[in-house]
Amino acid sequence: MNAKLRLAVAQAPAELDTPAARLDWLHSTLPAVKRAQADLVLLPELFACGYNIGDAVAQRAEPWDGPTLHAMAQAAKAFGIALCYGFAERADDRLYNSAVTVSPKGVPLSHQRKLAIPPGFERDHFSAGAGCTLFDYCGFSMATLICYDAEFPETLRHVAGRGADLVLVPTALSAGWHWVAHRMIPTRAYENGLYLAYANSAGVEHGLEYLGASVIAAPDGTEAARAGAKAEIIYADLETARVTAARQRLPYLTDRHTIKL
Repeated sequence: MNAKLRLAVAQAPAELDTPAARLDWLHSTLPAVKRAQADLVLLPELFACGYNIGDAVAQRAEPWDGPTLHAMAQAAKAFGIALCYGFAERADDRLYNSAVTVSPKGVPLSHQRKLAIPPGFERDHFSAGAGCTLFDYCGFSMATLICYDAEFPETLRHVAGRGADLVLVPTALSAGWHWVAHRMIPTRAYENGLYLAYANSAGVEHGLEYLGASVIAAPDGTEAARAGAKAEIIYADLETARVTAARQRLPYLTDRHTIKL
């Protein structure tokens, strides 16, 4: 069976300064996304609260099933589109850099915490999550990895080995990391024979300039869609048949077990 999915990656403007402004922008954007007949929208890392906001991240953190989930579920139902969004999660007196996917019916499909916390702002505020759960939507097996997580070959190989066809990656990649977006991310898709969707912000947030350059990378490493430096929505039509074909052509996932080191 060849499942199909129309994916939208929302490269959101970074200067949206409050959670309310971010939700307003999303609501203003979703009518066009619905007209484009997208099945799923991927939003950037910490989209719901903002990324480069310093200690305010603790004030804006909430339980995974808090007000933001309710607002996103309402938006998903109103427009009949699944949404994957990043937010700051508070649980057991800790903060996590997290992402949730909700279905077009407003039902949570996944809840993922960032596994690898990079040095700097994030390490000062967030704890690392553990584990990665796959979920099904539109006939695709999916996983979520958050920004830095996708830069480790081990994480992509782990979810690919478990059967992921599509990996959703909310990110907050600054302007100094061109190589990651343009070289590493398509390579991760190629070496695992899967789709990789990478959603960044655009513009400047409290002095932090984002690269933009969001991408939907195909299982053969080509770019199904690529954003520029400004806020925009990119789209691609995905098919599980391309995942199957890529893995048959280059059976890395099975042949790796034959290597004796």
